[in-house]
Amino acid sequence: MDKKELLKYLESLTDEVNKVNLEIWSNPEVSGQEERAANLYRKIFKEKGFKVVDIPGMEHAFYAEYGSGHPVIALLGEYDALPGLSQKVDTKYNPVEEDGPGHACGHNLLGAAPFGAALAIKEYLDRTNTPGTIRYYGCPEEETLVGKVKMVKKGAFEGCDIALSWHPMAVNAAIREAFLAMNTMKFKFYGISAHAAQSPESGRSALDAVELMNVGANYLREHIIDKARVHYTITNAGGAPNIVPAEAESWYYVRAPRRKDVEEITERLYDIARGAALMTGTRVEIEHLGGCYELLPNDVLFELTYKNMQEIEPPTYTEEERKFAKELQDTLDPKMVAAEKIKYLGDSDNDIVIYEGLVDKGDLGKVSVSGSSDSGDVSWIMPMNLFLTASFPLGVPNHSWQATSAAGSSLGTKGMMYAASIFTGMIYDILNDTSIVEKAKEEFNERTKNNKYVSPLQD
Repeated sequence: MDKKELLKYLESLTDEVNKVNLEIWSNPEVSGQEERAANLYRKIFKEKGFKVVDIPGMEHAFYAEYGSGHPVIALLGEYDALPGLSQKVDTKYNPVEEDGPGHACGHNLLGAAPFGAALAIKEYLDRTNTPGTIRYYGCPEEETLVGKVKMVKKGAFEGCDIALSWHPMAVNAAIREAFLAMNTMKFKFYGISAHAAQSPESGRSALDAVELMNVGANYLREHIIDKARVHYTITNAGGAPNIVPAEAESWYYVRAPRRKDVEEITERLYDIARGAALMTGTRVEIEHLGGCYELLPNDVLFELTYKNMQEIEPPTYTEEERKFAKELQDTLDPKMVAAEKIKYLGDSDNDIVIYEGLVDKGDLGKVSVSGSSDSGDVSWIMPMNLFLTASFPLGVPNHSWQATSAAGSSLGTKGMMYAASIFTGMIYDILNDTSIVEKAKEEFNERTKNNKYVSPLQD
């Protein structure tokens, strides 16, 4: 069974894979509540002859394993949705359920593509008796950035040689560097309540401390690296204005391109919080909620990803699909769409609505993946890749109702199956050339020899 035959077999699985994809899209579950999706994958994998292993203490996390021997290849799947982004497959805002959840980050697609690849590779292993093991990882709670961090801490990925990952976006691209490392924490200030008019001198305002901390954080921004981000909300601002607030709370994210920068900025933010408490005669409790790492590059796997994206043709689209994409695109700010076209196509004087090429590896600086993801943590315990496929029209941002609509449409399906093909092609190459994993591990060891992974989760 050569690579061409294997990819043809994967193509024959399209309806089966898409059935799972649409089942999950139609029944969105937010982070921590992915019972239906996780159990659907468990059930199908067991029926297909995979060994399913649950992750202790994580109800909706598992891996499904097939094959024997090395290399052991991890495929990362996700399936959580986002709150408040329910949407039918429509080019106008039309929620299935008002304020209900929806797959606005395309995790229905993200989980189904490696699922399809796992089924195809099982067939390849059965036909050829090639040594090697495939593991599909069902990873919950990505949107809260803790699922894989917990799984790493629990040792769920032990025994794996490499990990492969992707994400639905609006372009086709192999990604070398991505994600901002992140910490998230809450600052709870405690003061003394008093009548705000009759005896204000007796009060110690926790809200004053929150506001002074925010001022300090704003001044901190001038003295941190350019690509760092500090953002916050006030989650408790006290009650009635005539009562000096005895309790107040803020919630912060600190992001930066490197984990070490996040840690340094976080410590400075902690000092600002303590200073705000000192200035106001209050006390502060800091609750560290978690964090995650940036993607650790691996040039060996990047080149392998890019090679397969060059070899395997991206999808083509019908006139009906182009019309749907154009109508979705037209709901967006034209300036945003034009900026996206310039970024990926070189100019905006065209009527292209969905990306059909491959971003040249020399132009990857144009492609920004500047959010945070718990997938980054996996890349710090073994070699890992990342790629994107065009699953949404140009200009459609993740975490929008337009993305939910596209993720449930044939545009999403085609992006998903293209991703499944890339996975399948990569795994074929890895199974037939043992030096790929060896070289990827050598590079990983060199990159991490003076910078070992430390879990962002506190004990």
